[in-house]
Amino acid sequence: MNNNLNKTVQFIDLGLIDYQEGWDTQEKLFAEIIDIKVNNRGIAPEEQKITPNYLLFCQHPHVYTLGKSGKIDNLLLNEEGLQEKEAKFYKINRGGDITYHGPGQLVGYPILDLENFFTDIHRYMRFLEEGVILTLADYGIEAGRIEGLTGVWLDAVEQKNPRKICAMGVKSSRWVTMHGLALNVNTDLNYFQNIVPCGIDDKAVTSMATELGKLLDVQEVGAKLKGHLGRLFEMEFA
Repeated sequence: MNNNLNKTVQFIDLGLIDYQEGWDTQEKLFAEIIDIKVNNRGIAPEEQKITPNYLLFCQHPHVYTLGKSGKIDNLLLNEEGLQEKEAKFYKINRGGDITYHGPGQLVGYPILDLENFFTDIHRYMRFLEEGVILTLADYGIEAGRIEGLTGVWLDAVEQKNPRKICAMGVKSSRWVTMHGLALNVNTDLNYFQNIVPCGIDDKAVTSMATELGKLLDVQEVGAKLKGHLGRLFEMEFA
């Protein structure tokens, strides 16, 4: 463990970026942190390098991604169907099942060395969810969690019409995280009809725009989410 804790987080807004390019960016930063941690082993504390942290925000062109535990049957399109929808498909190394990313959706990729913050993946996931819940509350949208289901949901208590507004899937190794969350802001929900979202076939998907009846400024939503995550994790943004 690195005894030189670093809560500074470099925030990078990647804008609209191809999923593969965003993935490559994550992998590069993730590997950079892992390499530092490996090289720190066996070195005196005063000689160890601090590990950096990153928070990436972006949007992606239409794409479906399938996590390690997902089932390909949850993608309801063949290759021709993907081409018709102008969408791509990737199998990736995060947890979770299948999900959709597209324009109007705020995607957040925290690439953190959790040893700089706390070594608890459960707490990490709950903090991501809480950041989204607080952001939605800023817009008058009451959201919460459903036991046994990752992500952020509306009508999470009575569950008369539960609907997911934010999906999550993460990977961690040596307490370093990648992948993250996808908050539906102005997302075209029709694209979710081509999958069984996160393998859950009895609950709906929604967006902030659908709930509020108007389009929102994704940059503004992102700024609020960044602020809430910063306070929860006690981050210092560079």
